[in-house]
This record gives sequence, structure tokens and C-alpha cells, in this order.
Amino acid sequence: METVMRKSYQGVFNIIRFNWHFYVIAATFVTTLFAAALVMGESMFWLCISFAIGIFASASISLLVSYYIYDRSDLYDFNWLQQFNKWETPNIVNIHAGFDETSSILKKNFPTATLHVFDFYDPEKHTEISIERARKAYPPFKGTVKITTRTLPIATSSADLTFNIFALHEIRDGNERVEFLKEQVARLENAGRIVVVEHLRDTPNFLAYNVGFFHFFSEREWIRNFRNAGLQIERTFKITAFISVFILKKLNGNTP
Repeated sequence: METVMRKSYQGVFNIIRFNWHFYVIAATFVTTLFAAALVMGESMFWLCISFAIGIFASASISLLVSYYIYDRSDLYDFNWLQQFNKWETPNIVNIHAGFDETSSILKKNFPTATLHVFDFYDPEKHTEISIERARKAYPPFKGTVKITTRTLPIATSSADLTFNIFALHEIRDGNERVEFLKEQVARLENAGRIVVVEHLRDTPNFLAYNVGFFHFFSEREWIRNFRNAGLQIERTFKITAFISVFILKKLNGNTP
């Protein structure tokens, strides 16, 4: 499969660029703790130093892991897309939550496809400042259509492939997430597939991102969401220990 060239350190640079306030806060805490250690007694000195080292180590580990995932792994090679080349002219839907790094990759890998790109970002619901910064830094893919999570503006049973790449976790309400998946199921051709790519709230992501892993959902939660939306897992696999890919089909759906 053809890939889209990414710049060196693009992934980790974007993380720092869009989330710089977290690193400013962390640096402020580390500096304050080191300063406090200089004027404290011996017992408090080591306590402050330990906390400062812990904060620095946590931030550093998260950046190193992010560099590994987004800049050194085969995440953006998308070699696993080869399993979908059984469709000569697929009708593809790509859904994102305001930051789209994948539509150009899908277009390159499926040059004969009809590609629909939908952005469900809602500034009143999705209040993360990082998404707002990302939207300012990267223009939308040509032809992107703004939507809500209540509907998809394509014909019923028309999509061969629907991609949700690092998008669905931005829908924080579980019922809303299930209803949006149901909309995708309704638009999916019987032999079609829905692809969900996400971090999980699991041990590897906790070790990498500390309390930040609460922004993700557990595998059990995703399985419950899929089942409630009328989907079953055809295949699941990992891209590194930190990224999970779910290939989904309709319950009692056909095999292409």
C-alpha cells in the first residue's frame, strides 16, 4: 500500500504543539518543587526532589512513547489496509473529530474509491484546546463535510468501508457514541466493514500516559458499545502495545 510521507518527529512535535499548556504546567511544578527543596529541611528536601523527578519522568516517558508510536512505528504505513483491496471501487467514509491526518492516506491507498470525509467536531461539546489548535494548524481535507453525531449524510446501505481513526473517544457520552455507531451501521452495505482505531484504557497506556489514560475507554467498554450498536468484531489487532484496531461487521452481515 502507498503511504503519505510524514516529516521526522511530526507526531511528537504535534503533541507538544497542541498540548503545550500541559508541559508548561509540568515545568512550573518541577521548577517550584526544586526551588522549595532548597529552602526545606532534609526530609522535605527529598520529598520535593522525588515529586519533581516523578513529574519530569512522567512527561518524558509520555513523549518518548508518543515518538515511538507516531514517528517510529508502522502506524501510518497502513499496510493492514491491504485486506480491503477486495473492493475495486469502494465507497469509503472517513470520520474524524476535527483533526484529520488520515484522509490523504486513504485517498492514496484507494485511488479509485469514492471518499466521503465527515467532521463531527462541535466546539460546544468537544472543548479540548488541543483540537482547536490542531484545526488552526491543519486545513481540512478538500470536500470535508461538517456533521453532528446524529446523522451521516450518505445513502442507507451504501458504504463499503467506514473509518473512525482516533475519533470516537472524543464522544464522551456512551449513549451518544452508540447512537452514532448505529448511524454508521445503517449506512453500511451488508458486506461492508467499520474500522475503529483507538488507544485503550489499559496497562500499557497507563504506564505511558499516567492519568491521561482516563481519556481513553477500556476494551470492555468498546465491546459493549459495538454490541449495542449491532456490530460484531471480525478481527482485532495491535499496532504497538498502545494502539488497538477493531475490524467490525454487522451482526449476521455478509462476508465480502
